Amino acid sequence: MLDLMIRGLRLEAPGILGLELVAADGSPLPAFEAGAHLDLHLPGGLVRPYSLCNAPGETHRYCLAVLLDPASRGGSRAVHEQLRVGQRLTTSAPRNLFPLVAESSRSLLFAGGIGITPILAMAQALAARGDAFELHYCVRSRRLAAFIDWLEASPFAAHVHLHADDGPTPFDAPALLRDAGDAHLYVCGPGGFMEHVLGCARSAGWDETRLHREYFAAPVQPAGDARVFEVRLARSGLTLQVPAERSVAQVLDDAGVCIPLACEQGICGTCLTRVLDGEPEHRDSFLTDAERARNDQFTPCCSRARSACLVLDL
Repeated sequence: MLDLMIRGLRLEAPGILGLELVAADGSPLPAFEAGAHLDLHLPGGLVRPYSLCNAPGETHRYCLAVLLDPASRGGSRAVHEQLRVGQRLTTSAPRNLFPLVAESSRSLLFAGGIGITPILAMAQALAARGDAFELHYCVRSRRLAAFIDWLEASPFAAHVHLHADDGPTPFDAPALLRDAGDAHLYVCGPGGFMEHVLGCARSAGWDETRLHREYFAAPVQPAGDARVFEVRLARSGLTLQVPAERSVAQVLDDAGVCIPLACEQGICGTCLTRVLDGEPEHRDSFLTDAERARNDQFTPCCSRARSACLVLDL
């Protein structure tokens, strides 16, 4: 865990608060790669993952930007309403679940709204490497586009394309994704935006291995049969019943079994747990289709069981 201090707070756009964090003791921070995030420990015991958006390689600070979500479960509201300059915070070390491919002839970076945060770090990393890339930034209005002035003044401004609903340049995903060769696509933003972009890429013949995404909120899941089932903990032999209205993570917590949690929506992978027997009902946005098909791990914060019992490596 890291002991950090808030050195700066800045409104990057309406409803988007930027944070500059430094080590409380002034020491260099652990290095990070583009796409990485911190698990931020907030007042009230909340833990939430937020993407790092400054240049990878900077070890004197970490920069985040947090959108105030009207439907906040507490995380973004705590950031906007309770954090102050000089306040100390505990965070995880940087973790990267959305990395750039080490070698790629070309990268397409698509950001929707607050999804610009990991994409911003990626653009800086690719520019520093001298790699070919394009950044397409989609917003409802230019005034809502965090970091746009900085991007348009950056050394790689020629690679930045703003698509505002009220602006002159419409976002045409099918055209942008046509004839992309062996490029890699990185997309982050609202669920509907991401599904549109990924759907267009698949329709254009993109291979799944070249599609990379990170969700900030879980897509709406179709209503399913939330059945009662059991989980058996292989190491302790404990068997627990999971009611229809409770998650596996909640039942484990009630029983005093601690597992790491952050997003609690199945998007960050923090709680990923090995499944030794049984068939999970995957409701996350973290695992790939191939990983889901193996049925050897699941996200207990949101996923459930198709079988009557899951045996977990706990």
